[in-house]
Amino acid sequence: MNCRIALVALFGVFLSQVSSAQSGTQGNWQPLFNGKDLSGWKQLNGKAKYEVRGLEIVGTTVPNEPNSFLATSKDYGDFILELELKVDPSMNSGIQIRSLSDAAYKNGRVHGYQIEVDPSNRKWSGGIYDEARRGWLYPMEVNAAGKDAFKNGEWNKYRIECIGNTIRTWVNGVATAHLVDAETVRGFIALQVHEIDKPENAGKEIHWRNIRIQTKNLKPSPLDKTFVVNTIPNNVSAQEKRDGFKLLWDGKTPNGWRGAYKDKFPTKGWVIDHGVLSISASNGAEGGVGGDIVTEKEYGSFVLKFDFKLTEGANSGVKYYVTEKEKGASAIGLEYQVLDDERHPDAKLGRDGNRTLGSLYDLITSARIPAARKPIGDWNQGVIKSLPNNKVEYYLNGYKMLEFERGSPEYLKLVQASKYKNWENFGTAAKGHILLQDHGNTVFFRSIKIQEL
Repeated sequence: MNCRIALVALFGVFLSQVSSAQSGTQGNWQPLFNGKDLSGWKQLNGKAKYEVRGLEIVGTTVPNEPNSFLATSKDYGDFILELELKVDPSMNSGIQIRSLSDAAYKNGRVHGYQIEVDPSNRKWSGGIYDEARRGWLYPMEVNAAGKDAFKNGEWNKYRIECIGNTIRTWVNGVATAHLVDAETVRGFIALQVHEIDKPENAGKEIHWRNIRIQTKNLKPSPLDKTFVVNTIPNNVSAQEKRDGFKLLWDGKTPNGWRGAYKDKFPTKGWVIDHGVLSISASNGAEGGVGGDIVTEKEYGSFVLKFDFKLTEGANSGVKYYVTEKEKGASAIGLEYQVLDDERHPDAKLGRDGNRTLGSLYDLITSARIPAARKPIGDWNQGVIKSLPNNKVEYYLNGYKMLEFERGSPEYLKLVQASKYKNWENFGTAAKGHILLQDHGNTVFFRSIKIQEL
């Protein structure tokens, strides 16, 4: 008899827990959708159809309308958000967080962070886009392991942690993005129905359910190995530190750097001001006023991150595996080209554009991706990954620009067709200095950080 009473009591506790979980109030969770109507939500911008069906919110595309957003009436700063969604494979959608709609900005157009829903072959679901503002902040090219997390034609569970300056995302339990950014600290959450460009795409649906949020006593998920995109100048985030990233330039002094072939940092030409390292224009002086600068330390395998900003017509570069063995010559090494392609003549030299922005200078042409190239005067993020297996990858603003293998037959063939054909063992040194080039034009650098592998 006592056993039966205990079993009944235990079953009652189980039912209570199930009921609590279904209502979204277990622990610190609170539901954002009441399961009955759209109370607490408002529609912005386009006029796509939003309705409640059962325990779901359903969005339906309509022709001749811009992007539509069903936004929370309340704004949120720090939070953990979870929801499930199922989308027509032909659609594109997203989840807005910390977003805004202000009449003073593009007549009220919704803008802010968007967590991507992308069923296409591109597979960027879980990436982070800045709607109507800066564009892609975290394309999924920098996290190839997360590209297969989204399941077409099925319910997908999203988790979004937005705590302080850090935004992290998961799709079906797989880590997809890790962004550190300080652009917006508070705003609404919204469910997007993307505009359509073809009449036959009218009537496509996206479904959302189990939308819940935590705003108190937030406990972020443990750090992992997801690649971090960090837009805060000269900052190393907690996960970057855990992964071994260190500032290669401290943002304040020339410590750790010197002139190429010299013992000290140049006394002219290079300027350190408010966390930015810049090259002064030479006004026609051959090779620049200050000359190239190199790290005092040499590096083997590494991941190098750096921000750069071009002025009109500017030319510079980031070189690596620089050995300084070529006395009397410009310091030689593999180069990530930094260039104003539209205005500098070097873009039309070389072969097939292999001296353009993001290229392996004079060897391999970078991918032709217009979205990767920001306007002159905007900050860009470059990444060079030089792995222990001699594979090298270049990224520009999160887009993969090229890859190659040092010392491979294909690489050696490229060298023989380049200006470096007479340099013995060009680019194959086990380690070398990292170099910032003074080409006589004004270029700005910051957030130079390295992870030794």
